[in-house]
Formats: sequence, structure tokens, C-alpha cells
Amino acid sequence: MKNIDQLTSLWVKALTALCLIFAMGSCDEQPEAFELTDGIPSISYVRVPDAASSDSLLAGAYLNNSIAIIGQNLKSVSEMWFNDQKAVLNTSLMTDEVIIVSIPKAIPEYVTNKIYFINKSKRDTIAYDFNVLVPSPLVSSMKCEYVAEGDVAVINGNYFLPVEGSDDPVVVFTPNIQATTVVSHSHSQIQVIVPAGAEEGPVSVRSRYGTTRSTFYFRDTRGMILDWDNLNANGGWRPGNVSNTDPEGLSGNYVRFKGALKGDLSDWSEDAFSFNLWGSSNGRPEGNLFSTDPATSVLKFEINVLDAWKANAMQLIFSPWNTVNNGFIADKNIPRALWRPWEASGSYVTDGWETITIPLKDFIYNHEGVSLGEMPPSNGYGSLSFFVYHGGVLGTDCTPHILLDNIRVVPQ
Repeated sequence: MKNIDQLTSLWVKALTALCLIFAMGSCDEQPEAFELTDGIPSISYVRVPDAASSDSLLAGAYLNNSIAIIGQNLKSVSEMWFNDQKAVLNTSLMTDEVIIVSIPKAIPEYVTNKIYFINKSKRDTIAYDFNVLVPSPLVSSMKCEYVAEGDVAVINGNYFLPVEGSDDPVVVFTPNIQATTVVSHSHSQIQVIVPAGAEEGPVSVRSRYGTTRSTFYFRDTRGMILDWDNLNANGGWRPGNVSNTDPEGLSGNYVRFKGALKGDLSDWSEDAFSFNLWGSSNGRPEGNLFSTDPATSVLKFEINVLDAWKANAMQLIFSPWNTVNNGFIADKNIPRALWRPWEASGSYVTDGWETITIPLKDFIYNHEGVSLGEMPPSNGYGSLSFFVYHGGVLGTDCTPHILLDNIRVVPQ
């Protein structure tokens, strides 16, 4: 084992070599090409890449993290494997004394807790003890946050691996009710039957590498603004076309947008594609419709698009509590969010109900799609309008059928 003086000397040499590489890259228009050398590499230790933390030696690191490998004759390394996953070597970050490399982000199937260095000849492999760490599950979202008991909930995220002794990860709903049936799972998605007794609240996923509790709530009612059952838009210019049949609702009543839209933005049907919640006219308490900080909140709702939507943006506008007309719709100075899910593919339908999330910091556009800059100081969040109109992007004539429910503002 090398003593401290030897390690310090080796680190200085490595840093100098890396500096020379970067200097040549910036000053020499045709730097000398990288060439593999003969021989066998020798590994001294692994550390974090940051030179300011060069004394931080590592026995393991997480997937996709960068590490610095210190040793000798490292330019003889032609391949590097972490367990059974091959790393990408960047020759501009390789010298005889240092290799900076990112751990592959794919989860290993066969775990040996070693790095394998294969030399130029492909005949010699050097193994070095190193633990590749897999994070706890990342529980990022649900396809739909409102799912009935006995139906399939779809949870999205990453690192969904089976627990020890099982073929599946464990899913637990509030209040501590474990799902008994996992329909299927991959590293990034779980389909699970909602168990009897599941209630509003976070969902937890446990894998062999830990447990994570979601920040989103299943069947979330926090910051609820409109559910069309107990909270409606009556008193506004258009309260919306409310129904609960054809098809059956997600959780009672919903509002329906249905009719013809022009792809050239020349016309629209305000009655068929809008609703206005005016706080004062609706009898809401004076002030904002929600209590959280707009800068760190998101607007969520459930949507079901049965017939293809191919034109115009869904515009979402907050306005003051005492709003009494709809003049803001085409006002180029009033910010709003514009949602055009059909834009990338030319058409948008959903596979049943889905939960949509739009940060309030994205309420920064005018009705033609021009950004007004960062989220402006609030002039009030006491009224809310949804309508499908304009948005600045041409589409295709269509007759969409759109259902909306459970409009709410919750923390990010």
C-alpha cells in the first residue's frame, strides 16, 4: 500500500496531466490523437472527480455518478465494466494516471461489486473491489391519481426492483394498506390493484434498496378548486357543461368540452369549450382559491380525451376574486398557461383518465403563445377560467371530446 507522500505525489502528477489535456484541447487545433498503450493497468484508489475534494476516497458510488480512478498505465484500458454493465470511456478524460468515468445508469443484473479493467490486448482483466449503489425507488407520478378500489393504478418512477424473497416491489397506500396484487412492474413503472380501504394520501414503494414515499397524494383533495360535485363554477359567465354519464365519471360529475375546432385559429365555440369560475359571483371567500405559494405550486386536474384533439391550446387563466367579465381571454398582457398536448404528434387522445400537472410558474404566456417573461407578481388567484382557443400554433380541424375533473392547486 502506498504511503501518504506517494499518494500525494501521484495526485499532483494526475492533476498536472489533466491540466495538460485541457490546455492542449484549447490551444492546439490538432491535438495529438489518443493511443492505447501496452501492458497492464494498476489501480491505486477511486475518489470523487472534484480536485477540491481529492481526499474523498470512494468504496462505492451511485448509478450514473462520475468517479475518478487513480493508478498507473491507465491508458492501457480499452474497456471498463461495472459488474455486468459496460462504461463509456471518454479518451479526453484519460491519462496514464487518471480516468474520469460515469458509472453506467443501467441497474446490473449480475452483481459482483467489482470494476473490471480490460487492457489493449483483451487478454488481461484487472478486477477492483467497488460497490455500485442503487438508489431507493423514485416515485414520481401516477398515470391517474384517482383510481377506484379494485382497479389498476399505474405508478411511474425508477428503480422499482423486487424486495428480497419476492418477484415484485411492495406498494403501500395510505393508511398503511399494502397492495396484495402487483399486475406487472418494470424498473420505471408499477401496475398495481388498488386495495380495499386505500384512502387519500401518499403512496410508498419498497424495493430491495429502500423505501420511498411519494410527494403526490393518491385521490388528492388538497387545494381543490372544482370537483363539479361540491365545488362548481356557478355564477360565472359560463359555468361549464356538467355531466356524469356517457361516459361514467371518474369520481362523480365532470365538465365536458365537445364540438368543432378550426385548425387555422379562425373560429371557436366559447359555449362548447369553456368555463369561468368567478370567485365573488360564486360565493367563494375573498382572496385566492388556494393557500399555497404560487411560486412553488402546481395546478393538477384529471382529463379524459375520447375523440382526437388536434388544434388550439387549452388556456388556463387565474384572475382576481372580483372578476365579472371575460375580457381577459384575448388580452395580450394577461398571463396564462397554454397546454397543447397534440402539438408534437398532431393529435391527442388519452387511454382513459389521466392526471395532468402544470406548474404555476408556467403561467407566463399571452393567448398567442408569446412569453411575457417570468411569472409576474400576483394580481389575485381568486377566479379561474379554462377554455380551448388560439394558442399561437396552427393545427388541424377536429371535433374533440374532452372531459375534465378535480381541478386543484397543490405543493410542487
